[in-house]
Amino acid sequence: MSIATARPGPATRTALVTGAGRGIGRAIAQRLSGQGLRVALTARTGEQLEQTAAACPGPTLVVPADLTDPSGVETVFGAVEQEWGAIEVLVANAGAGVSAPLAKTTDEQWRQMLDLNLTAPFRCLRRAVPSMVEHGYGRIVVVASVAAKVGEPYISAYTAAKHGVLGLVRSAAAELARSGVTVNALCPGYVDTPMTDGTVAGISDLTGRSAEEARAVLERKQPIGRLVGPDEVADAAWLCVTTGAITGQGINIDGGAHQS
Repeated sequence: MSIATARPGPATRTALVTGAGRGIGRAIAQRLSGQGLRVALTARTGEQLEQTAAACPGPTLVVPADLTDPSGVETVFGAVEQEWGAIEVLVANAGAGVSAPLAKTTDEQWRQMLDLNLTAPFRCLRRAVPSMVEHGYGRIVVVASVAAKVGEPYISAYTAAKHGVLGLVRSAAAELARSGVTVNALCPGYVDTPMTDGTVAGISDLTGRSAEEARAVLERKQPIGRLVGPDEVADAAWLCVTTGAITGQGINIDGGAHQS
């Protein structure tokens, strides 16, 4: 665990971002920090978290942890509460994908997708909600995927987990609607992140296309003709933090591919 304060000044809220080491998580952490929040950062890789902390303009707290370990969530929340008090903004971003035909999806792949993309966010929400309700304020943002709404071939385990986490968000939002706590999901399409780089590599290996050709395939899936930027996902996250009138939503950020 490490603490870094890049600039002085009061921070009115405390936020926790999971999966903050790179990509969407890093962009959201930077956005929250730039808006004056104290931001706790967690992921498995401490070096990446330190890089994110260095890119944040405000106070940060680095707490490496594996959230698929049942004790990981308590470790992170305990460290943040000891240093800064209750978490008021939770961004559950940690996630990963796996691609395989349904008949070749192993039990281990299925378990990995559920553990990281569904069970870990559930544990984070369960841990965060009591203090938020007690204080009458909380903002929870879960980074899901358009796979939470639409099924595509070869990602059955990932899609099942993301459908599940959107159901968790909707149920939690309904339960907490009068408490001052909002719960929303972001549903990005293909975002220009290391995770998408892995998808590009997979397409290249499977089809023999170059990386540039494979990336173009993903770009064409979105009507805007390009990948979504991590900062654009951070824009949507910040919207969910700033208003109490948006809750229970799965907000598509996919360049218009799926209208709702």
